[in-house]
Amino acid sequence: MAFIKNGTLRQDGTDDRRQQHDLGALLVQLTDPDPAQRRWAARDLLHHARAATALVERLQLEEDVSVREVILTTLARLGDASAVAGLVDCLRSDDAHLRNEAIEALKALPDEMAPIMGGLLNDADPDVRILAVNILESLPHPKVEEWLVSVIDRDPVTNVCASAVDLLGEVGSAAAHDALLRLKQRFSDEPYIQFAADLALQRIAKA
Repeated sequence: MAFIKNGTLRQDGTDDRRQQHDLGALLVQLTDPDPAQRRWAARDLLHHARAATALVERLQLEEDVSVREVILTTLARLGDASAVAGLVDCLRSDDAHLRNEAIEALKALPDEMAPIMGGLLNDADPDVRILAVNILESLPHPKVEEWLVSVIDRDPVTNVCASAVDLLGEVGSAAAHDALLRLKQRFSDEPYIQFAADLALQRIAKA
């Protein structure tokens, strides 16, 4: 016989926790004082499509690193509109760790991010636009270069364009050549833009 939580015995030796997949019970468990219980809840909530909102809310409060990691993994695996929207909202957080964790989770959702990437790259907050470029850094999607070219062609903020041109230097092709020349002309008085654009042009020419 096997012992389980609260001293209850099961004749078949199975872990009773695996039998407890009720959404309400898991949401209560997600707030348990014991981090181990919160981790189990975050894992088991993968079986509930409606759990994303609660997981995001917990993520914004959670201080235990291991619990945060499980929550983020579950959100990325759920990958529904609520999960993506919640992770995107984290980009506006004052918590730098939370922002970076959200970025890493969103990088794992290229198909889900594609329909909203244009909106993020046009967000009113330039910091959010920079974070959106950071997501593109390792987002496996065929439109990454197209999105970056759009940024350097129209974004008025130097730092946003600097982030985009840095990444174009790594992933750009001949398709970005003319946009890089236009960028140099738009920011002719910005030494870093000139340097980064020239470096990107050199790398593209050698590719």
